[in-house]
Amino acid sequence: MVETSGASRRPPLESQDTLDQVKLTGTLGNDGVASLHPEHGSNGHALPPAEGATSDTRDFGGKRSKSEGSIQIRLEKTDRKGRYILTADDPEIREILRKGIEREELEAANKKPRIRFRDLVFTRQFTTFDRQNPASSESPFFGFFTLFWIAMALLLFQVSMKNFREYGSILGRNQIMKMMLSHDVYVLGLTDGAMCVGTSVTFFLQKLVQWRVLNWGRGAWVVQNVWQTVYLASVVGWAYFREWPWTHTIFAVLHGLVFLMKQHSYAFYNGYLSGVYRRKLLLENKLKQLQTMEPIHSGPSSPRDSRQMDAFSSGLDVAELSKKASEAINNSDLKRRPSIGNRTSTNLAVEQSDVATIASAIHAGTAITPDQMSTFEQVINTELEDLNRELAGKSVSGAHAYPKNLRLLNFAEFICLPTLVYELEYPRQEKINWWYVLEKLTATFGVLCIMMVISQAFIYPPIAKTLRMKEAGVSVAERWQEFPWIVSDLLFPLLIEQLLTWYLIWECILNVLAELTLFADRGFYGDWWNSVTWDQYARDWNRPVHNFLLRHVYHSSISAFHLSKHTATFYTFLLSALVHEMCMAIMFKKVRGYLFTAQLLQMPLVMMSRHKFLRSRAVLGNVIFWFGLFVGPSFLTSLYLVI
Repeated sequence: MVETSGASRRPPLESQDTLDQVKLTGTLGNDGVASLHPEHGSNGHALPPAEGATSDTRDFGGKRSKSEGSIQIRLEKTDRKGRYILTADDPEIREILRKGIEREELEAANKKPRIRFRDLVFTRQFTTFDRQNPASSESPFFGFFTLFWIAMALLLFQVSMKNFREYGSILGRNQIMKMMLSHDVYVLGLTDGAMCVGTSVTFFLQKLVQWRVLNWGRGAWVVQNVWQTVYLASVVGWAYFREWPWTHTIFAVLHGLVFLMKQHSYAFYNGYLSGVYRRKLLLENKLKQLQTMEPIHSGPSSPRDSRQMDAFSSGLDVAELSKKASEAINNSDLKRRPSIGNRTSTNLAVEQSDVATIASAIHAGTAITPDQMSTFEQVINTELEDLNRELAGKSVSGAHAYPKNLRLLNFAEFICLPTLVYELEYPRQEKINWWYVLEKLTATFGVLCIMMVISQAFIYPPIAKTLRMKEAGVSVAERWQEFPWIVSDLLFPLLIEQLLTWYLIWECILNVLAELTLFADRGFYGDWWNSVTWDQYARDWNRPVHNFLLRHVYHSSISAFHLSKHTATFYTFLLSALVHEMCMAIMFKKVRGYLFTAQLLQMPLVMMSRHKFLRSRAVLGNVIFWFGLFVGPSFLTSLYLVI
């Protein structure tokens, strides 16, 4: 695709105009669409934007060299802005384009595959609304952000004055505050501490795996999953047993889910690395055995030793092995060879790889020549280097490479970090800005006050009304008549509460944690407010959970259970829907499945949004997204309240 940014500043070129360029660079797709980036020539023109009819064509001249004439290249407009179909009559140009396409196809075929666990990149970045982010103050919508908080402050002032006039207190009757602070506050704090300490079970399980008391690939992962089930059931069961109000219950369950996801990520990443480490130790032992072997020194005409390696009978091509080992040494970024085998495999007797064949020859005591010994050492060392890189992960210095990372302090630090995906190292900042911490803490309590006032003034009355109707024995049919009015009453307050809750957690609380732990990657969310599809919203509004699901549900289900991408996507949505419905069941003390159904309906909505009618209409897609986000919470909440 031809880039057209800033095209409005370029002088237009009429049809049949020529563009004198020394060099045209870019790519050409298989569909014949060009992506060209001309270097400015003497006339200073660049490619024009492609607008208007598709039949219009333009000829551009480009110089072969100083001594040769120009080459005519024709760009025909397509129905998409900024895209051209490129044709050239010159046979040399056609040959260059053909080779370019073949080269791009070859590069695509040899593209490095996604590694199972190290598929996420952590970088230094700020959240969108953070004042430390230069883009925040430079945004053209900066004034609307300021207006929103002025409106929230005025709303808080208005409601507070109304409450003071009617009840003598700015918080009114203050039922929500009394509910939150009058019941088991200390027990809730102790429960949260117990949940945090309970995560250490996962750490000690990994120490048993490291000490080879347990084998991750032979049952330790089952033990981990059983523990996670017990952990979650204990949290939910304790919340029900204490008969907490919904505020206490939802806090305990959500925080328990956070601890659960952290344990899962820590266990399964380190469990994977334990398999890599076992393979490394096995190959190091094979290398030592190889180095103790005495090679034979037979001349070209002397008969071979009866035990000497037969390249044809063993299936081992020594020349090919030597070539691949040399390539791997000279190119550390070389795509992983399929003959290497699984990184966690320790059963070389059944493995189909060059390393396994070499191990078999070493075990059999096959006589080998000095050249063969040198080649075998190269192959094993190449494999060991690859395993060492995997064990080091993102630990640049290697100080936290597996198993050095299995320390209680490292685990406790991960539990405190504002991320759900475990890595050996993260980008860190140098020091804590305590003024910044104070700013975010002040914002946290300020947002909580606004949420409290809005809940008390606008959300509590309709909810209390539905509860009184149920207590009075009003039939479902009569309550259903009130349903539209309850939805209407909850529309705006729930939308505001939803926005404030998101801002409270992902902008305030997570930034406080990040600052206190020196965590430099603040990419906790994307510009979800610009979403045109529901899958875009799912990716951007909660990046920590999305990254967890991407690594440990989507990719893991594909690699472990060999599911297709569509099936893996379905199971990811299904798990997310089940967790959301569990939270609603805990909050309302009943299972109805409304939110579960709404979550699964996102999948057909995503498919519809990819239709060509909606794909090219970003504004319409954004309107549909905001309408759903506006109406959905009040509609679902009213369903749970009324029925």
